[in-house]
Amino acid sequence: MAIEFHPKPGQILLCDFSQGFKTPEMVKSNRPVIVITPALKYRSGLVTVVPLSTVKPEPIMSYHYRVPRNCLPQTRIFQEKDNWVKGDLIYTVGFHRLNLVRLGARDKNTGKRHYFKRRLDDNTMKEIYKCILHGINLGHLSVHL
Repeated sequence: MAIEFHPKPGQILLCDFSQGFKTPEMVKSNRPVIVITPALKYRSGLVTVVPLSTVKPEPIMSYHYRVPRNCLPQTRIFQEKDNWVKGDLIYTVGFHRLNLVRLGARDKNTGKRHYFKRRLDDNTMKEIYKCILHGINLGHLSVHL
């Protein structure tokens, strides 16, 4: 079910890129993404994100970053392989494309689902912002982060 709130920077979500995009854009459904901006005035319903990929970039460029596994949800899709930020692929997407990351089965007592809500720490986000700056050819500004 799509989110109905603006997530905070550093939050990891799943984004459906399967409709409205064409290769070489992201086209995979339910790709993990990291929220990179807070809610902005007069821009409700939109979130700017950077995607994650389990495919190791060849070659690794300044706009790629391997996210430490201990920062990621403790689920199979995040723990089996490394996850790489694709800082050259920034997207602003609608809430309708975004879902929280589910953690396991429903609670046996309440029937409620558990979701990953932890945010990435400031140091990890700083590295991700550096990647994004390099991805839009503004890497020289990363010294100011």
